[in-house]
Amino acid sequence: MNLKVLSQIFSFRDFRNALLGMTVVFGGLSLAIFTLWAHRSGDTRLAGIAAGASLIFVLLILIFVVPPLARNASAEASQMNLPFELTIGGAVILGLIVIVGFSAWNTGNNLLFLVLSFLSGALVVGFFAGSACLKKLDVKMRFPETIFAKEPTPIIVSLHNRKWLFPTFSVITEVRGRDREKSALADEITKILPAKWAERLTRPPIIKHTLDYFVFVPRRGEIENKAEHIFPRRGRFIIRDFELSTRFPFGFFRHRRRLSAQEAEITIFPKLVSIEKDLEDLPLEVGKLVANKRGTGQDLLALRDYQPMDDLRRVDWKATARTRRLIVREFSAEDDKRVTIFFDTRIRKTFGERNKSIRERLEDERKGTKLSPAEERFEAGASKTASFLSYFTEEQAEIRLIIDGEKGEFGIGREHLYECLKRIATAEPKFVEKFENADFEEVLSEIADERDKSHTFLLTTQTENNFSPEIVQKLNVLEF
Repeated sequence: MNLKVLSQIFSFRDFRNALLGMTVVFGGLSLAIFTLWAHRSGDTRLAGIAAGASLIFVLLILIFVVPPLARNASAEASQMNLPFELTIGGAVILGLIVIVGFSAWNTGNNLLFLVLSFLSGALVVGFFAGSACLKKLDVKMRFPETIFAKEPTPIIVSLHNRKWLFPTFSVITEVRGRDREKSALADEITKILPAKWAERLTRPPIIKHTLDYFVFVPRRGEIENKAEHIFPRRGRFIIRDFELSTRFPFGFFRHRRRLSAQEAEITIFPKLVSIEKDLEDLPLEVGKLVANKRGTGQDLLALRDYQPMDDLRRVDWKATARTRRLIVREFSAEDDKRVTIFFDTRIRKTFGERNKSIRERLEDERKGTKLSPAEERFEAGASKTASFLSYFTEEQAEIRLIIDGEKGEFGIGREHLYECLKRIATAEPKFVEKFENADFEEVLSEIADERDKSHTFLLTTQTENNFSPEIVQKLNVLEF
């Protein structure tokens, strides 16, 4: 393990802050010990100077050490199952209690003691009332079968109050989970750090989705609401548990309670977009090409003698008159509606993405920051691929999805479409420095020359000019 590898995970700023923090802390401790030694030695002047210097180190600790620790502690606390947290209003009331209490103790004024008792009583009553509000509650949630990104999704949420005496007020219901089992950078980091460190560093963050807000739930009653939620991105959501929270009655505390949930996985399909412009430029003749076999098409295949059970409407009366025997027409069959969609997930890295370290990419993944231009382009490609699959499903065609050479099966109908969309929902982009099309074209040629002919569409970030003329003739290249 060298410094170049470590710099992918730990930046110069991390090493600088760590070194500065250790220097300030050990410097402050050393000065405190030196001050104690000087005081015991009877050198008051030296002890005073050392005490003043130690105060400067305390100030440096408050500036450089405490804030990062507080941010990390806050992030860790948000992942923990803490029963309550103090709100801004609660902090104000607590500060007033301290000020009024000190004033009452200092002056002995009975009115201040009365105000102190009122503030303390409100704080205590608010704490226990809010805690009791979340007890004996059950949550149920029902999602629709299909969820598409950036589209309103109806969610049925029900809250059941099992308390015999008291109703429940002002409860927010949320569902918690992860969008993946492990980070997309887990394999890279495992090669650099020990397994335990890598597992802790690449643990996916907990994601919350607010379901609904319940104003009032009667005792031994149940309220069911229908809410709409919009999932911003395609992918999946692994449900972990539910979280109930309330600020009832005074907003001094935010009480929360987590309820276990049956582990389930929700798949968010890519958003379907309009592909009318792409269809205008394509010679779409799916199901209209003549096949060299009998069928129910419109083109004449052959003439033959009439046989029992033949449809009299197919009798060719002109040929019958010439040959003086019944002659029927046979028509050629149209080709089967078979469509293969090939999704090329290769994306060329932009300049900014090439210079990003593993640490920066990991921070972007944790924070869920805005997608880069390359990622936005990949999402557009995923949506276009899903839209083509949906279009040909509506046309009653047999569809097949291939993602980077991973072949799916031909199928027809909505269930098969949803299986294909599920594969697209979990697909990840492959960032490359440059495109290597030699082996890629061999795979494309093999698919295009399969025995079971189908119309093949390649969705890629490249243009037709990047491929050989033979490949362009065998399939339709669509750029996204």
